[in-house]
Amino acid sequence: MKIAVIGYSGSGKSTLAATLGKQLSIPVLHLDAINFEAGWVERNREEAKALVADFLQHESWIIDGNYGELYFNERLTDADRIILFQFSRVRCLIRVLRRYQMYKGQTRPDLAENCPEKIDAEFLFWVLFKGRSRRRRNHFKQITQQYTDKIVVLKSPWAVKQFLSQDKF
Repeated sequence: MKIAVIGYSGSGKSTLAATLGKQLSIPVLHLDAINFEAGWVERNREEAKALVADFLQHESWIIDGNYGELYFNERLTDADRIILFQFSRVRCLIRVLRRYQMYKGQTRPDLAENCPEKIDAEFLFWVLFKGRSRRRRNHFKQITQQYTDKIVVLKSPWAVKQFLSQDKF
């Protein structure tokens, strides 16, 4: 089983990926933990791409994150299931604030070591506006149209619970 988890920041991609990884005994790669753009880890683009390329060689995998430069199209093509999180702006903001409170000054399990949880105006602007640009929304819409046979769109925590209660993913 190969699962790509994509969607808006703060919606719960990493949490679901970790949960599915445990339930299905499949290795999980959190792209936030290796991404060169996030500013948490000093890693060049080629190193990050090599890590993802190696991970894609696993027989089964779960990869969470968008990051177009990190084999995005290949992940979607190879995936048996694509899970798209489309939670509302407000829901994502609330989740980001809760996450910050929970991990303030600590490193989340889905981030690289020594990368304490942080929050700033730029990230909040991303969660509420920039990360939901018309271009991004259209991109997600195109993905749902292109991969109709293997995509699941989750728009609320209730939908996630329903999805996890199924025997098949």
